[in-house]
Formats: sequence, structure tokens, C-alpha cells
Amino acid sequence: MSLSLDQVSVAFHRGGADERVALDSVTLTVPEGQFSIVIGSNGAGKSTLLNAVSGVVAPHAGRIAIDGEDCTAWPEHRRARRIARVMQDPMRGTLPALTVEENLALAEMRSHGRGLAPALTARRRARYAEALAFVGLGLEERLASRVGLLSGGQRQVLALAMAVLDPPRLLLLDEHCAALDPRTAERVMDATLRAAQSACITTLMVTHNMQHAIAFGDRVLMMDAGAIRLDLAGEAKRALTVETLIERFRLADDKMLLAARGATP
Repeated sequence: MSLSLDQVSVAFHRGGADERVALDSVTLTVPEGQFSIVIGSNGAGKSTLLNAVSGVVAPHAGRIAIDGEDCTAWPEHRRARRIARVMQDPMRGTLPALTVEENLALAEMRSHGRGLAPALTARRRARYAEALAFVGLGLEERLASRVGLLSGGQRQVLALAMAVLDPPRLLLLDEHCAALDPRTAERVMDATLRAAQSACITTLMVTHNMQHAIAFGDRVLMMDAGAIRLDLAGEAKRALTVETLIERFRLADDKMLLAARGATP
């Protein structure tokens, strides 16, 4: 699935005439199957970008399209048939009172637009165990365990498995490794890449981890003040280091500042 944003703006009112611009005329195209990574400081507009794409917030201007079809006015539940999202907090996206297999069954039924009809069968349990086994956290052995008893890393693996069990057209990852210890974060990140690549899922991932931004994905987008300041792919991305990425951002920021002042860089 391809995703495109054309001059999308989002502003939040703080009271009276005061407002904060969260997205400032963002134009972006993510081709089908591409894994794009979005970085930037707090308040740069990263999560708002995902919220606008998923339908959590409505843009005040601009157009959002999925596979060329204008979805700007679609409610969140309609977009959810094509879009899956994994949040930063491992406690979100799963139901702690239900078991691992019950959470996966609900995710499977939701993606098919059915009610709570099919029972948990041996075939489904085998499928769920296979979906969890390759991460290496032992979750495939705990299908009957209540989710509230799992570690944060295991819950995040479950949330990811629920998102990609029936592959969505678009996967949104909102700092989904940020709350995990480094070893678990690497495992979850590797599992994420394998899931996205095996099903050719178009992916937009927000992260603060610059090493992940450099090492993974096809493209890196850096945001600041609600706008995309850098957009690197191919050889330009492969040549990045943390130091050069910071320097490229600084140069782009200086250029924007000079343009705002009416000067030439």
C-alpha cells in the first residue's frame, strides 16, 4: 500500500487565539513496501504525523491518500481495516485480563471484520505459537498465560504479533522499542523487520534511537517544528553515521532559519 500526504497541517489550540502548529504543510509519499523511519526531538511532530495518518486527529488542511484514494475524512475505525499500529507503552494494545492466545484471536477476528465467532482451535494455537517463536522470548510457551503476568518485552512482542498476524497494508510503529531494555529492543526490532519484509508491509516507524534509524529501514525522515527537514534514502542513508546525521540536521535547520529571515544560505 502506498501512502501520501499533500500539504497536511495540524494545529492544537491552547486557549484564546493561541495555537501550536504540530504539522506544518507536510508533503510525503511512502511507496508500497518501503520501511521509512521518522526521527526528531520531542515536539517535532512525529507522533502527530502517525495520528493524522491513522485518523486519531483530523488535519486542518491538506489531503491524505491510501493507494491513491482520499481518506482524509475517514474515521479511525475505517482506516483500521488497512492500518495497524504498535504504541510505545507495552501496556497498550493488549488486554491484560485475557490470555496470550485470546488476545491473538481477537486481533485475528478484528482484522477479518467478524464478531467473536470462532473458537480457539489447535490449528490456531499452532499458528500463534509459530508467530511468537522466532523472537526468542519464550512467549510461544505461554499461550494460556494471562497477558497481565507477562514482562514488558513479552507484551510488546505480543502487540507486534497482533498487528501483523494478518498483515496490514500499512504498519505504524510509535517508538515501539523505546520502553524495552537494549537486548529485548534489538530482538523486537529484528522481528519487526522480518515481519514487514516477509509480507511487504509499508511501514512508518517513529524512533528516538539514531542507531536504529541508521541501521534499519530504507529511508530516514527527520522532523522539526512540524516539518520534514531531511529525507534520505539509498546511498545517502547508507553513508550515515550518528555524527553525520546530526550535522545534516543542523545544516538543514540553519538553512530553514535563513530562509525564514529572507536570506540565502
